[in-house]
Amino acid sequence: MATPHVLLVDDSCVDRFVAARVLESCNVKVTVVEGAKQALEFLDMEHDVKLILTDYCMPDMTGYDLLVEVKKSPKLNHLPVVITCTDDVPERIKKCLDGGAKDYIIKPIKVNNVPRLLSYI
Repeated sequence: MATPHVLLVDDSCVDRFVAARVLESCNVKVTVVEGAKQALEFLDMEHDVKLILTDYCMPDMTGYDLLVEVKKSPKLNHLPVVITCTDDVPERIKKCLDGGAKDYIIKPIKVNNVPRLLSYI
């Protein structure tokens, strides 16, 4: 099976580093960007991404905003989106899941989260 390619979107360099290392340790190809706008630019050019893993709390565009953009795009709406955040806010989780997110995971991402993430591909 081909190595799955995950687009990791997070404005925190520490969170990006931790999540990327966890995914890479599980043989996942990771592309890292700092925000939703960069993610959309990357997705406009890149076609082998199989999953978007995005932080919720980011400046300019939240992870929810990115989710909405992905889901309304005919070219991207097939991509599974998983939201991550340090906050466990039930209303936010419901909004993200109702908006089409496959999951909402509390950070930091751990090795035991990876099979669950990959199940959405």
